[in-house]
Amino acid sequence: MFQALTRIGRRRALQGSAAALVVLGLLMWWLMPFGSSSPSGRLSFSTGVPTGVYQTYGTMLREALAQDLPNVKVSLQTSQGSQQNISRVAAGTADFAVATADAVDDYVRNGKPGADRLRGCARLYDDYIQLVVADSSKVRRTSELRKLRVAVGQDGSGVRLIAERMLRAAGVDPQKDITPVKAGIDTAPRLLEEGKIDAFFWSGGLPTNAVRLLTERFPVRLVPLDDLVAPLHRGGEPTRYYRSAVMPADAYPAARNQGSVPTLAVANILITADRTDVRLTEDFTRTVIRSRDTIGRQVHAAQLVDVRTAIYTDPLPLHEGARRYYRSVKP
Repeated sequence: MFQALTRIGRRRALQGSAAALVVLGLLMWWLMPFGSSSPSGRLSFSTGVPTGVYQTYGTMLREALAQDLPNVKVSLQTSQGSQQNISRVAAGTADFAVATADAVDDYVRNGKPGADRLRGCARLYDDYIQLVVADSSKVRRTSELRKLRVAVGQDGSGVRLIAERMLRAAGVDPQKDITPVKAGIDTAPRLLEEGKIDAFFWSGGLPTNAVRLLTERFPVRLVPLDDLVAPLHRGGEPTRYYRSAVMPADAYPAARNQGSVPTLAVANILITADRTDVRLTEDFTRTVIRSRDTIGRQVHAAQLVDVRTAIYTDPLPLHEGARRYYRSVKP
C-alpha cells in the first residue's frame, strides 16, 4: 500500500511539475518580446541625382528610419533616376528605391533581368512632366522643338524614357529631329541659363528645387503638354500610367507663365525585391507612411502620400511585408 501511495505521489508531483512548466512557459511568452525585436543590419536606398526630389526625399526618409529602426544603417545611392533604380533593385545592389510606374512597367514588360523579383511597397506621390524653355523662346508646344538642342535626361533616367515618348507623341523623332543632350536636372538648368541648350525635360514632384531656383534667377516658361495626352494613350498599354494634370501657378510663382500649366503626371512607386526581409519591409513601409507630414514640410510632394492609395502599386505585386503593414492599419 505504501508503494502504491508513493507511485501516486510521484505521478502527482510530475503532473504538478508539468503544469508549473506550462505556466512558466506562458508567462515567459507573455513577458518576453518574441517577434518584436527591431530589425538590424544594413540596407541601401537608391535615390536620384543630387539636386532632384528623389535624393531629397531619400535623405529625409533616412532620418525618419534612424528614429524608427535604430539598429538598421541606411545608405543612400545617388543615381540617374528610375531606370537605374529599378535595375539596381532587380540585381540586388539596392534594397529599396523610388521609380515611376511607367519605367517599372517598361522594365517588367520587356522581361529585363530580375523583373520577376520586383515587388511594390507603396504608391507615393506623382511626378509632373515639365518642359522648360527660356521666356524669350518661340516654343509654345513640344512639336516646335524641331532643330533645337533639347536636354532629354541621362541614360538610365526616367526622364529619358518620358521625354522620348513625349517627343514621339508630338511627331518629333528624338534622334533625328532634335539635337538630344544627355543632361539631367543637376546640369540642365545651368545649360539653359548659359544658352547651351534651348529646352529641357524634367519629371519630378512639385516644386522641384532646381527648377524653382532657376525661375528665380532667369526668365523661363513651362510649355503646356496637354495636347500630348490623347496621342500618348493611343500608343498602347505602357502609356496608360500617364494622366492629365495641372501644375498650379504657385508651384513656380517666379515662372513667366502667369498661371497654371496643363501637363501630365505619373505615379512614383517605392519598390523592393522578393528577397528583402518581410519584417524589415513591413517596418520600412510603416515609416514611409508615418513620416509623410514630417518629410512633407521640406519635400512638398510627399504630403500626397496616402495610406488609402499607397497599396496600389501597379504594375508590381505587393511585397508580403508591405501587405502585412496595410492589413495592420485596415479600418
